[in-house]
Amino acid sequence: MSKREEFAGKRVTVAGLGVSGLPAARVLHRLGALVTVVNDGADDRAKAQAAELTAEGVTVRLGDGDTLPDGTELIVTAPGWRPDKPLFAAAAAAGVEIWGDVELAWRLREPGAAPWLAVTGTNGKTTTVRMLAAILEAAGLRTAAVGNIGVSLLDAVLAEEPYDVLAVELSSYQLHWAPSLRAHSAAVLNLAPDHLDWHGSMSAYATDKGRIYEGNEIACVYNAADPATEDLVRGADVVEGCRAIGFTLGTPGPSQLGVVDGILVDRAFVENRREQAQELAEIADVEPPAPHNIANALAAAALARAYGVPASAVRDGLRAFRPDPHRIEKVADVDGVAYIDDSKATNTHAAEASLAAYDPIVWIAGGLAKGATFDELVGRAAGRLRGAVLIGADRALIAEALARHAPDVPVVDLDRTDTGAMTAAVREAARLARPGDTVLLAPACASMDMFVNYNKRGESFAEAVRGLAAQRA
Repeated sequence: MSKREEFAGKRVTVAGLGVSGLPAARVLHRLGALVTVVNDGADDRAKAQAAELTAEGVTVRLGDGDTLPDGTELIVTAPGWRPDKPLFAAAAAAGVEIWGDVELAWRLREPGAAPWLAVTGTNGKTTTVRMLAAILEAAGLRTAAVGNIGVSLLDAVLAEEPYDVLAVELSSYQLHWAPSLRAHSAAVLNLAPDHLDWHGSMSAYATDKGRIYEGNEIACVYNAADPATEDLVRGADVVEGCRAIGFTLGTPGPSQLGVVDGILVDRAFVENRREQAQELAEIADVEPPAPHNIANALAAAALARAYGVPASAVRDGLRAFRPDPHRIEKVADVDGVAYIDDSKATNTHAAEASLAAYDPIVWIAGGLAKGATFDELVGRAAGRLRGAVLIGADRALIAEALARHAPDVPVVDLDRTDTGAMTAAVREAARLARPGDTVLLAPACASMDMFVNYNKRGESFAEAVRGLAAQRA
């Protein structure tokens, strides 16, 4: 019996609709499982999705995601569902296993299937995985960026035309629900407090991130500037012979990748790593060449080299790569001032990396803090700040940090959440800026107090900048 045949007749509860629940329910139903989908909400979107599944023969129960359906033998959960849900407590009491969609995809792999090169971290995951996929493609491999992005992981695993290797982005939520995942090689880019309301503590968050190293075969890639990532490598149970590979923005030591005189170099996957280094690419090949993005490129290169990709493919892949929107994306130059959209900087760690890339800065920040504090961020960035424009529900927390650590920096506090708020923020930032400055949207906060998501926030910023440019033309 193949792995996929084991699901025939099995009573499986899928917890949650949305981008992971729908494909999981469909795949399980197609494999012959008796699927019931449960969902907390019953809004119009959920009703439309439920209607689709019901028409296909899947049972859907809206408005009650806490009660365990009778006879459930397995739960496959959406990654965002918290571990303390009553549904999961009932499952534990009944001895029912709980998987995420990543675990399901891993279990559905057939022998000889494409290995996974996996990436996690508080920030930079998507960019790194897309860089990695570009490098693998430059090496002539059939690959895809999957997981949290791009192609559905389930679709990739079940594809009729098999992949050679997969570049997999994994969140802490997904790793929590993926106990049997064993990657070819994996990277943890960085660790900073995030999603602590979901995990309960920084320790639990780090533990879930560290799951990505379990069972690695060739390389555990860590950030030499972030000791917590190396600690996770030390604690991992890996295949005999698997190596710890560091990346650094400085000169690399043996078994590291790093930067020498503007060149990305490899001292890990060379014949004599104590005395030799392989040139991979130039800093100019990385777009944009901000320090944290160079770190992303080095991590992607390390995973690709662990898979045996030649140095030329690293260079060609990085040259071909272009970042997704709203990630340190230049919108325009207006009156000698650069306007940069980094709306994706939804936490303090991401905002710190963005702020470190420019000087001097007029900073547009604020939104939903998600329990974050801003003293360290402001303290480190204070010397770069020309001014700050604050928006959003928790802007007072940033204002207080600025008052403590950058009292001479002018601050504009915008007490408005209407559709014109971003236009006002850009206008105020332009007033504070001087030629040669950068106006940087790096909110350090989530967007949902004012915008549907960070994409909409970034689009609003870009639209306001274009409007400003038109007025000044």
